[in-house]
Amino acid sequence: MTKSRRKERTLFGVPERFMKPRIILVVATVLLVLFGMLIIYSASSVTAMTNPDMGNSPFYYVKKQAIIALVGTGIAVFIAVVDYRRICMGWRILFLITLTMLGVVLLPFAGADALGATRWISIGGFTIQPSEFAKITIIMMVAFLIQQYLVDGVLDQRRFFITCAVVVGIPLLLILLQPDKGTTLIIVSAIIIMAFLAGFDMRFVVLTAIVGAAILLFLATRDEYSRARFLIGLNPWADYHNTGYQLAQAQYAFGTGGLFGVGIGFSRQKYSYLPMAHNDFIFAVIGEETGFIGILCLFAVFALVAWAGYQIARYAPDLTGRLVAAGFTSMFIFQALLNVGGVVGALPLTGKPLPFISYGGSTLLSSLMTVGVLMSISLRSSLPETEHDSRRRSWQIAGERIDDSFEEAYGDDYGAGYSAGIGTVRPSSPSASFTMVEGGAKESLRTSRHRIDLGPSARERLRSSSDKKRNRNNGRNSRD
Repeated sequence: MTKSRRKERTLFGVPERFMKPRIILVVATVLLVLFGMLIIYSASSVTAMTNPDMGNSPFYYVKKQAIIALVGTGIAVFIAVVDYRRICMGWRILFLITLTMLGVVLLPFAGADALGATRWISIGGFTIQPSEFAKITIIMMVAFLIQQYLVDGVLDQRRFFITCAVVVGIPLLLILLQPDKGTTLIIVSAIIIMAFLAGFDMRFVVLTAIVGAAILLFLATRDEYSRARFLIGLNPWADYHNTGYQLAQAQYAFGTGGLFGVGIGFSRQKYSYLPMAHNDFIFAVIGEETGFIGILCLFAVFALVAWAGYQIARYAPDLTGRLVAAGFTSMFIFQALLNVGGVVGALPLTGKPLPFISYGGSTLLSSLMTVGVLMSISLRSSLPETEHDSRRRSWQIAGERIDDSFEEAYGDDYGAGYSAGIGTVRPSSPSASFTMVEGGAKESLRTSRHRIDLGPSARERLRSSSDKKRNRNNGRNSRD
């Protein structure tokens, strides 16, 4: 196969069922990240411009977000090149890394407190939220263990459930100690979806969902602070100057935005009315500046991400890939629903950012890494081979190999096993293939050994018929 033809197959020989989800996923991700940086600049410019610690620069937050976006893109490309199965096979290393990161958060010299929660590691001026990356590792570990249990048969039932309990239970316990109930809910929901898609008994799946919901409900209402955050969404004006202030300002933002919004950059709530306008409550600024139509467009882009992710899961090459892709896609959906539901008051506030949109290096970096894993799965997808495909790959024309002039003209991949003469179909190597050539082939293809005598040409046959008819007429005239 010539180098140019090999490159052409690499660029354009990908089936649509694989290429279309990839393109949509990449385009939708780029749109969300760029739109997020635009809204972050709009929502944070006033706060940054009036803060000497930020250099009185309106670009303070958006510059940091742009740097994280570039770094995350590079990491995502690297992950896409690496086979995801190699990462999953090192699940023990992933488990140790997850425990180390989550454990360091609880140490007094590393953990950073914010609004009553210790979720960040602050060392040397850098802040990272390990639970955002624990979502990735836990889902990949569980998917690989399910593959070993259901498909490979490496784990028996008892060992599988014990291993999953350790791999999932210990990290979730460390996350709850921060406390971070939102991340716990996202991870548990994604695992339940994975168990359903893997074909586990529905009674087991439903029972797990009920038990998980009951535990999270208990944790959300066990103390006064948690109960206040759980109930304030029903009526934020009941405690307007305290726990309901942020939600009330978000409602004002949506009301001001109306159908088409006040325009990008013209938000009123960002003038120190709405706390965390560029982070957890950035959705309220989107509703104010772009209106209901802008929110629908944002939902449409997230729907494209969901469609592309589930399509990648559908055509993944193995069970691990299908479960990882489905788990990551479900994770995006649940996190977006938690953020949107909390901002509009339909769900309790969890403090979870809006994926790709909200300000925060950890959430953006982990989201881009997730996209890299999805691309790695898609790049290793392949079409299932049918009986027709296997037979077609073994065909070739028997006979002598064509000469070098034909190979130079059409490529050695087309010439493999081809003969200019008449031959029979016989099994050959998988690389053998057919090609059709137009008439007037080179004379070198024709040899006297392989020429078949088809008799007189059409003109000669017509002339012979005319001569016979003329002779019969002449004989009749002579007898007369």
